[in-house]
Order: sequence, then C-alpha cells, then structure tokens
Amino acid sequence: MQYAKADTARRLFAFFFDALLAYFFSFLPFIGGIIGFLYMLLRDGITDNGSLGKKLFGLKVVMCGGGRITYQESIRRNIIFAIPIIITIIPFVGQIIGLIVAIVIYAIELLTAVNSTTGQRYGDQWADTMVVDKP
Repeated sequence: MQYAKADTARRLFAFFFDALLAYFFSFLPFIGGIIGFLYMLLRDGITDNGSLGKKLFGLKVVMCGGGRITYQESIRRNIIFAIPIIITIIPFVGQIIGLIVAIVIYAIELLTAVNSTTGQRYGDQWADTMVVDKP
C-alpha cells in the first residue's frame, strides 16, 4: 500500500508533545521513569494507530503493507526513544544522562526521517511502519 509522507513539522510537534509527557512522568522518583518508559514504548498502540501527540496534530501510524499497528510494532518502532526515559530512574545523574542520550537519539532519528522519501526513521524501518497525515 502506498502512503504519502507526513508533514514533518506536525510530526516533530507531536513527538515533542509525547516526549515532554514522558519526561514529565520521569520526575516522579523511580515509578515515574517506568511510567514514562512504558508510555514511550506503547504510545502508538494505545489508541487508534497513534500516540496522544499524533492525535493532537492529526497524524497516525500505519503498517507499510496496510492495517493497524499492534503493541509489538509500537514497541519495535519506539524502543530507541524509551531508553533515555528508563535511564532517568538512576538517582541524581539519571536526568542528565537520559537527556544527553535522548538528544543524540532524537537528532539521528530526525535526520533519518527528514532525508527519507517516505519519512521513515530507523524505528519505522525496523517495524515496517510509517507516519501519515490523518485524512
């Protein structure tokens, strides 16, 4: 099935909404990092093919072959974004280390998505998914 590449600016805003939500939870000692980690992993399988940020900005995640994504694809496409969140459970330095790791990962994934003709980042390629504009 052929889909058009999603608007990059809306996709970026949706991602930052989700990332800020996950990092907000991470400020709660220990349990918050776990909640943020689980949100980042499962966020695209929670609702109808998209995270809260994607819903807010009119986007959705689809399987490249068509159909709804499952939690398995959500985990596959988002594990790289969940890693910096789980690091935040480390007392004192976790927030700083997690932020540094997140910046590097976010930059690599953003450059990959922007330079891809389909808008797929590495996580999308691994899960065989892509983000599209909602009709």
